[in-house]
Amino acid sequence: MNLHLARHYGLCFGVRDALRATHAAAAREPVTVLGQLVHNPVVDRHLAAAGVHPGRLDAPASTHRVVITAHGVSDAERGRLQAAGHALTDTTCPLVRKAHEALALLVAEGCHPVVIGQPGHAEVRGLIGDHAGACVIDSLADLAGLPAGVARFGVVSQTTQPLERVLALLEALKRARPAAEVRFMDTVCRPTKQRQAALEALASQCEAVVVVGGRNSNNTRQLAERARALGLRVFAVETAAELQPEAFAGLREVGVTAGTSTLDETVDAVVERLKTFA
Repeated sequence: MNLHLARHYGLCFGVRDALRATHAAAAREPVTVLGQLVHNPVVDRHLAAAGVHPGRLDAPASTHRVVITAHGVSDAERGRLQAAGHALTDTTCPLVRKAHEALALLVAEGCHPVVIGQPGHAEVRGLIGDHAGACVIDSLADLAGLPAGVARFGVVSQTTQPLERVLALLEALKRARPAAEVRFMDTVCRPTKQRQAALEALASQCEAVVVVGGRNSNNTRQLAERARALGLRVFAVETAAELQPEAFAGLREVGVTAGTSTLDETVDAVVERLKTFA
């Protein structure tokens, strides 16, 4: 069995920076992370071992210092935390910040705010939190819920959505509301685009792919979905321990990729385990 590692995979700079900032804060004083810092259970265990307290945005934190996750929050939520007396360590990814800025600009120009992404996802909740009436589109069915009589829609995307999917929903919006102006600002992040493109390159030389990452990680899940669409057999795992040799019997060319919140050590462990199957 030959192994092929994607050209781009695993941790992005935003996640690395968030991890460094949280560990540094925890080394100085007790801290509470308000949600999952990133969507990966292995990272959760690392943070727990460092003494970081788990918390939620909708519940009081027991520590003075709180960590805003890489997915970001609304300005209103940030203000609420400060008003409650908390010191903030804000690990919001810079590319998520750009998405916030893009949506605010579109609203300032008179557009009705629309986010293409997963309803309920932490990043999406943060994006729409400062914009009353903002709409979230995750499927064609969601287009029916857009308000009537809107002359201008301003559209951004959750940063970890595949661009191909975003553009397809954007075109569907334009067809559904032909009389309205639709302004779009591309906020899909570069690391997401790189990992999707690298996966497509793997598909040209592999019959199966192992996708490593948290099961509630949107970009990891999108990698797995795209791999299936490309005709690959997909093994989606969070750790190397989930891989079993009998599942790879007869496979000759196997690729490995990982979501942007997957630690290097986790990918390394997956590759080493796969080598024992070869």
